[in-house]
Amino acid sequence: MRIRIAHSPDSDDAFMFYPLAEGVINTKGYEIEHVLKDIETLNREALRGTYEVTAVSFHAYPYISDKYAVLTCGGSVGDGYGPIIVTRDEKDSIKGLRIGIPGKYTTAFLLLNLYESNITPVEMPFDSILSAVKEGEVDAGLIIHEGQISYEDYGLYKFLDLGEWWEKETGLPVPLGCVAVRKDLGKDIIMEIDKLLRESIEYALNNRYEALKHAINYARDISESFERTDTFVGMYVNRYTVDYGDDGRRAVRLLLRKGYERGIIKADIPERIFVDEL
Repeated sequence: MRIRIAHSPDSDDAFMFYPLAEGVINTKGYEIEHVLKDIETLNREALRGTYEVTAVSFHAYPYISDKYAVLTCGGSVGDGYGPIIVTRDEKDSIKGLRIGIPGKYTTAFLLLNLYESNITPVEMPFDSILSAVKEGEVDAGLIIHEGQISYEDYGLYKFLDLGEWWEKETGLPVPLGCVAVRKDLGKDIIMEIDKLLRESIEYALNNRYEALKHAINYARDISESFERTDTFVGMYVNRYTVDYGDDGRRAVRLLLRKGYERGIIKADIPERIFVDEL
């Protein structure tokens, strides 16, 4: 059976999917096809139910919960860090600013609105935002992926780390992205896929250097540095990636509830989110 797994072409996703992409582990008879697209494109494809397995932003999940459930592993969860807001010069406030964002369904945009809703968002490709801020095309930028540790290379300032802000507000990690599976595959196949992805993540973590050699090819601004790639991968392939645990799951539900209560999320929040809750 062919299973398409869609995910972002960034170093943390490349790291955890490496064993599946390179056939290092036994895929239990499944023919795995990897599809690489930026996260906002994947969010929009998920609205149509395009791929059997896909990375999506938690912000997008309520809109696709009729079609998908979240795997118990594979999450991108920041433990005291997350997307950052950068500016060309130091500022005391971002109120009223034009801010480059990587997509309206990204969790980064949800967090930005929870922090400050009086802004003018300008959607653009995530890997164009740093340059857009530097060149003055926008007043500030909402940065995800490797740009979180390379923004200083552009001479920019960090106004706020939204993951750090979220932790101070809630005492919880910030859940950014997940791997979702289509419900129409059926419970047995869904749980086999969940187990297979966990095995892939655990293999990558136990064979870190090997997996990093693969991941560095997807590290963009930091691809010249093995050390910086390792740092970034370590930020988002962590204990929550192996399993959300109680804190991770509580954080997911709190984030979605806050987004709904503030009117940012305009879809009902499902009671059952994870595959083991189906």
